[in-house]
Amino acid sequence: MASERFIIDGGQRLQGTVEVSGSKNAAVAAMAASLLVPDECYLENVPDIGDVKFMARVLESLGAEVERPSPSTLRLRAAHITSFSPPTEQVVNLRASFMVMGPLLARFGQAACSPPGGDVIGQRPIDVHLAGFSAMGADIRHQEEKFMAQAKRLRGARLFMDYPSVLGTQNLMMAATLAKGTTVIVNAAAEPEIVSLAEMLNRMGACIQGAGSHTLEIEGVDALHGTSQRIIPDRIEAGTFAIAAAITGGDVRVCGVEPQHLYSLVSKLREAGVQVDEGEGVLHVRGDGQLAAVTIQALPYPGLATDLQAPMAALLTQARGVSYVHERVFENRLLYVSELRKMGAEVISTGTTAIISGPTSLIGTSVRALDVRAGAALVLAGLAARGRTVISDIYHLNRGYQRLDGKLRSLGASIQSA
Repeated sequence: MASERFIIDGGQRLQGTVEVSGSKNAAVAAMAASLLVPDECYLENVPDIGDVKFMARVLESLGAEVERPSPSTLRLRAAHITSFSPPTEQVVNLRASFMVMGPLLARFGQAACSPPGGDVIGQRPIDVHLAGFSAMGADIRHQEEKFMAQAKRLRGARLFMDYPSVLGTQNLMMAATLAKGTTVIVNAAAEPEIVSLAEMLNRMGACIQGAGSHTLEIEGVDALHGTSQRIIPDRIEAGTFAIAAAITGGDVRVCGVEPQHLYSLVSKLREAGVQVDEGEGVLHVRGDGQLAAVTIQALPYPGLATDLQAPMAALLTQARGVSYVHERVFENRLLYVSELRKMGAEVISTGTTAIISGPTSLIGTSVRALDVRAGAALVLAGLAARGRTVISDIYHLNRGYQRLDGKLRSLGASIQSA
């Protein structure tokens, strides 16, 4: 059973080297892509985290085989699919579970799924998924709690996404790989996880162009084949450790990263007075405790990732002056503000904006992780606080971070699970 609490004694300056795990979001998308073929697919650098385990259960509920030949490798085989609809009790744990719809619909002509679950951080409409399937010729119905989609064979279409949804882009991209003709996705998401999935699909025999831009062109093929894929580094985990170094005035080398995936964060850290040096697969982060207030906006890539907005807010409680944090992706992503206030932070939220006055002397107390990234923000605040911080509901953190407490301890943090 996963530990329920983190106990942090703050005030330790982090120093040393930490290795970043594979990307949570890239891993679950690659797992969904394995449904497109009956062949084996091998994934390397897969993080051992809750969301990967949830996705494995979803795939197994459909009849797919999921094995871990080694701690960081997955073998997936969807040769004998027995169901086209994952159980609702599996889907509600993970929003990425809805990504089984595109592969199943493309390969088998039918799929059904309940609306996805996951963190309660705001509306994540699946309209873009369903509208795209419909434009490609699928018949969409809502039966009881599930959305049903059927199509003898999807056909290429020009799709405009109202919002550059990462999951929507991935789902439609997978569906289009086996459609008849050409599909163009306009206003597509451009995140590194999109590029990673496109590279995997192309190695499986797909024909996808434009990944990393906001217009994707997919020429449908008749069949795909198995492949292997190395999961890219988790840029959110990398960013979290970079911020941890900054908030403790530490000196940390964050290794196994893709610095180009973190330009927006690095830019804001430097603006706040943090020294960040980039190397081959490395970010060297040094903080001297003198932080300046900045304004940040969470935006679709290449903007600052919404998943790093709460961790940055924790850092800005230690910055001199008034900082503004604007959330432009999910309207409920400021719920963590009330927990930071319990620790003495001077922060108010007005709609999707948080106004932070600093620096404030944070004081350890009992707080609760409300979601994955809100939990990360509280860990960071706890590292900087005087006294002991007890964070409950850390199962959220275990969904997205592999051995977060162990990695922080290796840098000198006083953090224990209980």
